[in-house]
Amino acid sequence: MTRGRAVDALWAHHHGMFSDARQIVSQWEDAARVDPAWLRYRTRGRWWETLAETDATLLVSREYEHLVMAFSLRRGRPEVSYLRLPHPSGIAVDRRRHVVHIASTRNPNQIYDFVPATGALPRRDVKVSAIRGRPLLPVRSRFFPGSFYVHDLALIGGRLHAAAVGQNAIVRLDDRGGGIPVWWPRCAERRGRPLLQQNHIQLNAIAAGRSLGTSYFSASASAVSRLRPGHPRFPVDHRGVIFSGATREPVVRGLTRPHSARLHERRIWVNNSGYGELGVGEGGAFRPVARLPGWTRGLCFRGAVAFVGTSRVIPRFRAYAPGLDVDACECGVHAVDARTGRVLGSLLFPLGNQIFAVEWVDRRMSGGFAFPADRSLDAASLRQLFYAFTTADDR
Repeated sequence: MTRGRAVDALWAHHHGMFSDARQIVSQWEDAARVDPAWLRYRTRGRWWETLAETDATLLVSREYEHLVMAFSLRRGRPEVSYLRLPHPSGIAVDRRRHVVHIASTRNPNQIYDFVPATGALPRRDVKVSAIRGRPLLPVRSRFFPGSFYVHDLALIGGRLHAAAVGQNAIVRLDDRGGGIPVWWPRCAERRGRPLLQQNHIQLNAIAAGRSLGTSYFSASASAVSRLRPGHPRFPVDHRGVIFSGATREPVVRGLTRPHSARLHERRIWVNNSGYGELGVGEGGAFRPVARLPGWTRGLCFRGAVAFVGTSRVIPRFRAYAPGLDVDACECGVHAVDARTGRVLGSLLFPLGNQIFAVEWVDRRMSGGFAFPADRSLDAASLRQLFYAFTTADDR
């Protein structure tokens, strides 16, 4: 091949790069490569019927498959959509402003902001097809240090906060990309100064109240020890706690690798992950409400229905799940009657691994992400959507 032809071939290769909207949206070249098997699911019980009754679109982050997915119904028919993001974790929904925040926790950490596409810009160069279902589209991404090791996200006092596990602290996230530690438990300080240099207690979840003082936070330990989280022999069985935002001391003890602490109807709910349980903190102890087939992580409430994620157990962390049959764990989301603990229906991923967050938006706000799992939207329609979408709120 002559030099001229080689250069032409190189230019043609460069011209073809980053031509798929999935790559641009996630800022990741490999995002266009999605094996349909990763998106495959099956249901058990009254899954779709229960979701329909809640009038919600459910958002699920699958961190080790680098996927966020949405499940909704349109005219009584299931709609499933997805987006690839690097290692997605926490999800927070600003229901007043109609913004969905999703954390991406590779190094560096990112927070993506999504809003519904409500229509199309008037164009003469292309005729845009009708935009169906108000899909969630990214309008901003902010970068943060990888050492934050962001897990949960929550809105407290109208401001976005994150559980910075790598700092043993809750940080308030700045619009310009910075993060300020604003709360930490008393056990994670020395001489009045926080221990921000490394992860000691796996402070990972935010049960958001109106202020930091009325919020609660879960962690795998209540004291700094020689062994740190991530070490196979880090002690976990019944060592987990929930801290009070007001006192910075434990108010619930006896948990095993707790996740997804939430305030619902004036009670503290939490996933007791190492035993596959969902329950409440009462009188300083944990009371299980439901036992599920996997490592419980991811929790949201829509009325009396709790949507709870379960995951498989990573083999090197089998010791972190003393209450589970790790070979029988399932990856999925379960609709649980929070009043009785009865499982109403389940959505299961045969090739799934880890669920991190489960959240909901009103179905009228959005039906999910732009990329349908069944590939029902052709490439031309997707190009038109991203070429001329508008997010002007037409409420």
